[in-house]
Amino acid sequence: MPKRVDRHERRTLIASALMRVAARQGLEAVSLRHVATEAGVSPGMVQHYFRTKDEMMAFAMTVVRERSQARVTDAIAGLGADPEPRLLLRAMIAALLPLSEESIADGRVALAFLAYAAVRPDVAAGMREDTEQLRAFVAGLVPGPRRDEHAAGVLALLEGLGVHLLGGHYTTGQALAALDAHLDLVFRPAVGGEAR
Repeated sequence: MPKRVDRHERRTLIASALMRVAARQGLEAVSLRHVATEAGVSPGMVQHYFRTKDEMMAFAMTVVRERSQARVTDAIAGLGADPEPRLLLRAMIAALLPLSEESIADGRVALAFLAYAAVRPDVAAGMREDTEQLRAFVAGLVPGPRRDEHAAGVLALLEGLGVHLLGGHYTTGQALAALDAHLDLVFRPAVGGEAR
């Protein structure tokens, strides 16, 4: 009887190889041959599971998104039941920042994918939807009448800190201090007790 192959497992193996190549050498080094070599499979197997580089890239980003969501879920679970919004938001952002070996590799792929998607409107459309969902979630956590603006600022901070961490411009301590300072501003009560 032939061995049953888990299609998702094989695709994940190939996507993980793509991410390792991209994290080490950038997206320009991602090719069918390089990914096959990194995964330890034949180029034909890669073609069997992914017809195009775009399809392979999109699946790799799905894997990055799933890993990021798992890190966020774990971080939030560690807060216990019903955490305060500021604490919840800090845990979520810290879990998304490239602070661990795995999240640094994922961050490099995500950054490369942003550049890749910038010239591919169909790919960028899915990313816009993810960003809007995240912005809406953050807006639901921050206080005051300027929720959308604050949420956009928090997400911009996340992206900026991520780029600077990946580039080695900031240490983990500097990035988390900047995050805390920004959250202090967002959650600071205004004069009269109403949040800004």
